[in-house]
Amino acid sequence: MPAFPTLQPDAVNALVEYLRTGESQRANSPRAAAMMPYRFTGYRKFLDQDGYPAIQPPWGTLNAINLNTGALAWSVPLGEYPELAAKGMNNTGSENYGGPIVTAGGLVFIGATNFDRKFRAFDARTGERLWETTLPFSGNGTPATYEIDGRQFIVVPAGGGKSRSQAGPGGVADSGGTYVAYALPGSPR
Repeated sequence: MPAFPTLQPDAVNALVEYLRTGESQRANSPRAAAMMPYRFTGYRKFLDQDGYPAIQPPWGTLNAINLNTGALAWSVPLGEYPELAAKGMNNTGSENYGGPIVTAGGLVFIGATNFDRKFRAFDARTGERLWETTLPFSGNGTPATYEIDGRQFIVVPAGGGKSRSQAGPGGVADSGGTYVAYALPGSPR
């Protein structure tokens, strides 16, 4: 939550009361409502008539920043909608929930894409996609890496729950509780 140094004591007290109790003082105090001109009214996505983002693709990207200069090193579309890809509309990107992990060998691993359930590896220097696979459910958690007897593994939680293609009754996507691990090539056996 960003700082609001200009909030008056009444507004701070109203905010603290809301955080403590979940009850708004706005109903009891028109003055408190006027003092809090910004409020969260829920997430509203700007979608077209078919339910896709109503902006020009890519609708999700993976970006690398050069930490020495602050400049964008590369940016690539991340994710796609399988039904659009089947019609030849590739590299659209999609919503992403989850982060990447970068290995000492220069690989970037990320799941994060809700709709295609893919887990991908990219070259950390160029952004070139080197590998991808389909998970049983979308991998919305950040991957982790570990080593056993000199062999490196990458594990990703695949819990799903947001995919349009997995939507079941009521429009809610199926969820799983799966962890999927991969051994990196070149690791000793």
